[in-house]
Amino acid sequence: MNIRELLNEKVLNAMNACGVPADLPALIAPGKKAGFGDYQANCAMGAAKAMGTNPRELATKIVAALQPELAGIADKLEIAGPGFINIDLNPSWLGQQIAKAQTDTRLSIATVEAPQTVIIDYSGPNLAKEMHVGHLRSTIIGDALARLLEFQGHKVIRQNHVGDWGTQFGMLIAELEEQLGANKDGEMALKDLEVFYQQAKKHFDDDEAFADKARDYVVRLQSGDEQMLKLWQQFKDISLHHSTEIYQQLNVTLTDEHVRGESFYNNDLAPVVKELQDQGMAVENDGAQVVFLQELADKDGNPSPVIVQKQGGGFLYSTSDIAALRYRVKTLHANRIMYFIDARQSLHMQQVFTIARKAKFADDSVSLEHLAFGTMMGNDGKPFKTRTGGTVKLAELLTEAVERADKLVRERSSDLSENEITEIARKVGIGSVKYSDLSKTRTNDYIFSWDSMLSFEGNTAPYMQYAFTRVQSIFRKAGVTPESLQSDIIVGTEQEKALAIKLLQFSEVLDQVAREALPHLLCTYLYDIASLYMSFYEACPILKDGIEPEIRDSRLRLCHLVARTIEQGLDLLGIEVMERM
Repeated sequence: MNIRELLNEKVLNAMNACGVPADLPALIAPGKKAGFGDYQANCAMGAAKAMGTNPRELATKIVAALQPELAGIADKLEIAGPGFINIDLNPSWLGQQIAKAQTDTRLSIATVEAPQTVIIDYSGPNLAKEMHVGHLRSTIIGDALARLLEFQGHKVIRQNHVGDWGTQFGMLIAELEEQLGANKDGEMALKDLEVFYQQAKKHFDDDEAFADKARDYVVRLQSGDEQMLKLWQQFKDISLHHSTEIYQQLNVTLTDEHVRGESFYNNDLAPVVKELQDQGMAVENDGAQVVFLQELADKDGNPSPVIVQKQGGGFLYSTSDIAALRYRVKTLHANRIMYFIDARQSLHMQQVFTIARKAKFADDSVSLEHLAFGTMMGNDGKPFKTRTGGTVKLAELLTEAVERADKLVRERSSDLSENEITEIARKVGIGSVKYSDLSKTRTNDYIFSWDSMLSFEGNTAPYMQYAFTRVQSIFRKAGVTPESLQSDIIVGTEQEKALAIKLLQFSEVLDQVAREALPHLLCTYLYDIASLYMSFYEACPILKDGIEPEIRDSRLRLCHLVARTIEQGLDLLGIEVMERM
């Protein structure tokens, strides 16, 4: 059920009946203030201007035509101000819609009529180093959108564009070969990627013979030498295992099958440059192949240069990004490509998109979207670092989150088993890190704070998880199962009506999040549900003596839909709930 879509259709019918041109919108919006309708149709002013008529008179005609369209759906239609049409929904109709949603496996949320093939490029760690906090936002925001778009019925193809190619791999392979030669196990040698990388770099800087060997290995690797590829694959497999562990811990849906690293496009790089040359886009400049983009010229009119092949014949990551985009359109047949890459790469992504459009690697029917995000900051207002100024490893951050959550759960609960505490601490700790990030506007920087993210008050994961468990406890106390409840749902009080309307707006919110890639809108919606539920719970007794059975069961059904909506919403964000807390 999507109330906005339903009202949009009905209002357009009424506008059509009044002779309003078919291309003018109905402009349906949820009511902003109590007493001004549950929804508003704001079409009359714009339509009247286009038709050269009085907006209030036109609104009166639209309302007359709308009355039969909304029979049984709306209780009251009235005109406010210059021509706003306020729509009050019928409580009986709301009760029927809630009853359908409560028993439906998808909460009455339809799948999209025209599913797209959506490619989501997210996470993309460098396999030469361990994942750090800088990878968190791309990973969890991208995953939330992948889950949500899949839920809507789109075909989602996840692409983990890992850094697994380039000059540093000659150094790393040479170091791995030496350690294996000294009878060290590959797993042990790469146990700590940071340490291994530092050892290799020091070796490279201090030992000229080793540096020469490393440079030779790069050439051999890139020309397909079997022994080099074997060592590189070993390095890659162990490095990917580090990332996979993080993804599992984070409850992120990326797996090995989604890895499409820079190396995947290696054989496409020369053909891409050839195509750009053939189209007159790539030209020689100081021995390099460069595309000059007048579209992205600076204020003095100088075109933006993009090097696609270096002087010595090597390729850059701009080349592999162009090759990846071409592959995603031509081979994977993408309708929409979403890149979750931080804001510092904005110019780079503009260059890649502009080249792809000009070269006809992607026509105008394909949506290319760089969905930039802000930076996670420390309390000092600078990018989040360790106390010594180093990068914070993601594995260590998640371990600390679970440890802090464990302490919190032990302080609050005395009747939980050790296994329950361990499981709850994991869900609360990981959920807190993710929700704290996802609840912030994607494009903004935000300050990382353990205290606020693990709080049981406000718009946090613990508060939302606790709201779910509260409903579960009501059913345990009532001694009934949701499936056994057969009564009609009665929307009698203003708290019940406000909660019912908000619950039925779930699909509207999902549509907006999918369109704008802003997960914080879903977090805000879930928090609003929890807040309205608290108002309903305080004003509308459920298990109190003397409550009529049909009222009790009606309210229990409303409670059940609250829990299912919170559970579904959190699941789309990749956050788990628990029965007890």
